Amino acid sequence: MIVTQDKALANVFRQMATGAFPPVVETFERNKTIFFPGDPAERVYFLLKGAVKLSRVYEAGEEITVALLRENSVFGVLSLLTGNKSDRFYHAVAFTPAELLSAPIEQVEQALKENPELSMLMLRGLSSRILQTEMMIETLAHRDMGSRLISFLLILCRDFGIPCADGITIDLKLSHQAIAEAIGSTRVTVTRLLGDLREKKMISIHKKKITVHKPVTLSRQFT
Repeated sequence: MIVTQDKALANVFRQMATGAFPPVVETFERNKTIFFPGDPAERVYFLLKGAVKLSRVYEAGEEITVALLRENSVFGVLSLLTGNKSDRFYHAVAFTPAELLSAPIEQVEQALKENPELSMLMLRGLSSRILQTEMMIETLAHRDMGSRLISFLLILCRDFGIPCADGITIDLKLSHQAIAEAIGSTRVTVTRLLGDLREKKMISIHKKKITVHKPVTLSRQFT
């Protein structure tokens, strides 16, 4: 998302602070559920700090990660897109400690009607998320856990990466358990695979932040 888009969407929520039903700020610890599939879609969320994981839960109990949202993302907007009241489609969980601003969906809808440009900004943000979802599905299609991990790291570089002298640092503090949950693996396996990448000088880890030294070279590991 471009900076002007982030600011515009943030302003939608902040301008509602003077209304009869002002936005609510909430904090969530890692792994805390924000909403479950089937919950009433009554509010729209704006991510102020941290990262949020969206996943789909299937009948067999399998939970598949479809997106990782970064700061300044809007989510919980399905009713806005369909024009009908609907229940939640995803399971939304705090991937890291997160701070959210939420507002009633009716207020957000009215704000978008009053400023059509904001609708286009939100559409661009959702387009970016759809692309990430497609990438996540492709990641989970890899049966080899090493390929899943590498693909996931590259997605994080794209959406959370900060260029540095040594490559790209993923601006998230990631535990091995959190990575394992995202790619459908185990902590032990992720620890081993990350260790292999460190030995090959492909990545380094400092205070739970991963730096990918040569993203292009890393991408060739599973192509």
